[in-house]
Amino acid sequence: MALELYIPPCISSSAHPLHPPPLEQPLRIQIEGPLASIQKLLPEVSWHTDTASLVFPQPAGPGLARLAYQKIYGQEVRLEVAGDMVVRDEHIDYYGVTFDHLVPADDPDPKVLQINIIEIDNDGGAYTNEYLPFAVDPAEYIGKKVLAVPRYC
Repeated sequence: MALELYIPPCISSSAHPLHPPPLEQPLRIQIEGPLASIQKLLPEVSWHTDTASLVFPQPAGPGLARLAYQKIYGQEVRLEVAGDMVVRDEHIDYYGVTFDHLVPADDPDPKVLQINIIEIDNDGGAYTNEYLPFAVDPAEYIGKKVLAVPRYC
């Protein structure tokens, strides 16, 4: 069973302008975290971590990008809108995907939203509660949802 990707509301006052970002704003989005956490989000997707047999994009990349897009914008990817979600890059040791949302192909320096997936299961939330500016109850996450935090929150 797939767990829910959970991005908490912004705790900054006033909220950071990219949390949540407006739907029509061009934005490069990078989401990354431990492979074990991402596999909980997409358990049915095959994962290729052997660098000798990598293809781009591997099945997990668009799946994670689509999931992040749905959580960020509260809707499905708009297939009829050119450039609504374009996978640009992936990495596998600390798995992540970078995708563009409406970023023009000739934009050399788009605004970036960095989202870090935090593993709570392994330490019962100890790392999260020590280093994040808000408290996390591990019972709300373990076996239920995966925490993903925008870098500036």
